[in-house]
Amino acid sequence: MTDKQGYFVLLARLLLMYMFLHEGIAKFGDLDGTAGYIASAGLPLPKLLAIGSGTLELVASALLIVGWQARWAALALAGFTLLANLLFHNYWTLPADQQMIAQLFFLKNLAVMGGLLMVFAFGPGSLSLDSRRAAA
Repeated sequence: MTDKQGYFVLLARLLLMYMFLHEGIAKFGDLDGTAGYIASAGLPLPKLLAIGSGTLELVASALLIVGWQARWAALALAGFTLLANLLFHNYWTLPADQQMIAQLFFLKNLAVMGGLLMVFAFGPGSLSLDSRRAAA
């Protein structure tokens, strides 16, 4: 991988993780609100799920930033995003006047999952701890 490619892959990892880092911080900034949103979907143990999802987002984001165990972090976030899509952005169940925004979030999440699966399939690039460890 050329140096230029390594920088683009690093930028891609940073862009992918930013949404999760932001949302992980937001969850811990308002655990009660997050738990209420989770409860509104009918899920059990909403406070525990809020803490768990926020922790996953923060830890996996940190792993993607430095590129350590990045494939597994990306796969975990892809699975998390799939679940969130099905549970919280199920636009097909909403009234017609509410479908457009939920569908937009659903489609955005599909694109994010695609990027995360690319990291899983091809690795975090040359500017990562995983790459340095493999070269040693």
